[in-house]
Amino acid sequence: MTKPTGLPQTMRAMILEKAGQPLTLKEIPLPVPAAGQVLVQVLACGVCRTDLHIIDGELNHPKLPLVPGHEIVGRVAEIGQQVGELKIGDIVGIPWLAYTCGQCHYCQSGKENLCENAEFTGYTVNGGYAEYMVAYAAYCFRLPPDYTGPGAAPLLCAGLIGFRSYRMADADAKNIGLYGFGAAAHILIQVAVAQGKKLFAFTRPGDTKGQAFAIKLGAAWAGGSDESPPEKLDTAIIFAPAGELIPLALKATDKGGRVICGGIHMSAIPSFSYDLLWEERMIRSVANLTRQDGHDFFALLQHIPVHTQTRFFKLAEANEALDQLRNSKIKGAAVLVMDKKN
Repeated sequence: MTKPTGLPQTMRAMILEKAGQPLTLKEIPLPVPAAGQVLVQVLACGVCRTDLHIIDGELNHPKLPLVPGHEIVGRVAEIGQQVGELKIGDIVGIPWLAYTCGQCHYCQSGKENLCENAEFTGYTVNGGYAEYMVAYAAYCFRLPPDYTGPGAAPLLCAGLIGFRSYRMADADAKNIGLYGFGAAAHILIQVAVAQGKKLFAFTRPGDTKGQAFAIKLGAAWAGGSDESPPEKLDTAIIFAPAGELIPLALKATDKGGRVICGGIHMSAIPSFSYDLLWEERMIRSVANLTRQDGHDFFALLQHIPVHTQTRFFKLAEANEALDQLRNSKIKGAAVLVMDKKN
């Protein structure tokens, strides 16, 4: 193990002790990296809607007490045994997927996102709402030089899940609808527009500011989720956790089109008539991500620059950031930044 000098014995972290309750700021022992792990000094951690689902009890199998957060940009501070490539001082990104077994039939068939024994950052293992965290080196991404600042944090989930959702669209799709114009959509639209796609943004009804934001980022049209787009969609990607959007998206989608559900949680889907699905329309869900998604995404960003719209909060302000996200008051993404005086 590479053991640097000057590391603290304790760190501050925001702790979830019981679902449905606010996080608590506590001083806890500094974690020690096991074999294959690195200790990472957290520079920034995005505040994701998945964090809300965990804290509000909608994803009901968290490790408690828990340090949430899975959109992490950090600096390697200590290296455990059996770590090959990373070195102290490297800037890395840490995503939702924390560990896979490599042995189950999903891992063996290239579907590690479906691993039977997977661990997830900020859900089943402690995450980035803290000054330090440990992570398996094999699941950390080396970040391109232009994406090492706190604004890159949302790329580690909103960006990656948006990218995986986008790749589920038909390769020939031209008209793409994005339902829910938050962190994931505002990243994905920049990639899709750069690749010549025509984007249609759907926001909450009456959200004229969100619609103007989408137009500014290149959407050909923006309106409420209760509106019909001016052209049929080849693919609709749903980021909002609202099951009632599926029939609306199917109605807006052309024959043979696809509706992709990009969230980890969604409210109940209402019944709908078969004619909405008929004509070979398809509904698919996105589950987690693979490391290959991350490598491909960050390679793509070296050719297609993406700029995140972020609002920064101190670590101790995590509950405020979560409340603002819960009430749709964040345009783009919220990020906890650790180098601010907390």
